[in-house]
Amino acid sequence: MPEYYSDISRFDKYEPQQSAAPEEKDKKNYLVHAGLFVLTFITTTIAGAQWISAQPGPYQLSFLMKGLPYSVSIMFIISCHEFGHYFAAMYHKVKATLPYYIPFPPIWIFINFGTMGAVIRTKSPIYTKKAMFDIGVAGPIAGFIACIIVLVYGFTHVPGINYLLAIHPDYFSPNYGKNALDLTFGNTILFSFLKMIFVHSGQFFPPMSEVYHYPYLCVGWFGLFVTAMNMIPVGQLDGGHVSYTMFGEENHFKIAVVSFAILMVLGLLGFVEAFLNMSTNFGWSGWLFWALLLYFIIKLKHPPVPDDSELDATRKLIGYLSFFIFIISFSPTPFMISMG
Repeated sequence: MPEYYSDISRFDKYEPQQSAAPEEKDKKNYLVHAGLFVLTFITTTIAGAQWISAQPGPYQLSFLMKGLPYSVSIMFIISCHEFGHYFAAMYHKVKATLPYYIPFPPIWIFINFGTMGAVIRTKSPIYTKKAMFDIGVAGPIAGFIACIIVLVYGFTHVPGINYLLAIHPDYFSPNYGKNALDLTFGNTILFSFLKMIFVHSGQFFPPMSEVYHYPYLCVGWFGLFVTAMNMIPVGQLDGGHVSYTMFGEENHFKIAVVSFAILMVLGLLGFVEAFLNMSTNFGWSGWLFWALLLYFIIKLKHPPVPDDSELDATRKLIGYLSFFIFIISFSPTPFMISMG
C-alpha cells in the first residue's frame, strides 16, 4: 500500500559503531542490501505485470516480462531518491548506510506497487543545519528528476488504442466497468502540465482510470505521489528537514501543525467519501492514516540541531524550489475508488 511508503531516515539518531570484526560485518550488510534490492526487484516486477495486464498471474516468464518496464522504472526512481540522500551524507562526512529496499508481497490486491520504498540510516550525528538541509533535500530533488525522466518518456511513447484493447477488449462496450470496482489516479499540476505539452489534439491518451496499465506513466505518477508524501513539512520527513533548517524550530512546528491539520481534513473527507457514501470527490482516507502515523510515530516536531546559523541564499532558493516540487506533485485525492 502506498501510504506505508516513506523515506523516514532518522538523521538525528546516532548508532555507535561496533569494533568487532568490521570487515565481516560490512560484508554481511552488503549481502542484506543486495538481497533486499533483488527481492524488491522481483516483487515490483510481479506487481508491474499485474498492473499492466490486470491479471493476478500466472507467474510464467512471458507474464513476468511484462512487468520489467515497471520494475526497472520504479527501482530507478527509488534508487535516485535514496542515493541523493546517501551522496549528500558522504559529502558532509556523515556516516550512512546504503539503501534498504523494502519489498511488498505480490499479493493480488487493489493497490499494490510491489514496494514500500527504501530507507537509509545515518550512523553518526549531524551537527549543522547545512548538512541536515543538504541530506534532506537531495533525495526528493534527485527522485523528482528521475520522475520527470520516466514521465517524459512515458508521455512521448504512449501506445495506440490497440494496446488498451488487448487488455480490455470490451473497452468501448456500453457495459464496460459496470458492477466492478474502478480505480482512478488523481491528477496533479505537473502531470496535467506534461499532458498539455506532449499529448497532441486528436491523439489517444488513456484516462486516469486506465493509466496504471501504462508502466512509465504509472511509475512516474507514483513517484510524484511518494515525493509529495515525503516533502510534507512535518517532523523528520524530508520536507520537515527542509522546513526546520530554513525557518527555525518555532516556525517549523507551526507549519507542521497546519500541514497535519490539512491532512486530517483531507483524510476525513476521504473517509466520508469511502465509508458513508457521500460523494465529495475530494480527499482520500489514506491521508487520515498518514496524518495519524505522522502524529504518533514520526512526531510533528523536528529534533533540535545544535546550530543557530542561517542557511545561505542558494540553499534557501533550493528549499523553496523543493516546496514548489511538493505543490506540483501533490494530489489531494490521489486514489478514487468507485463501483462502476
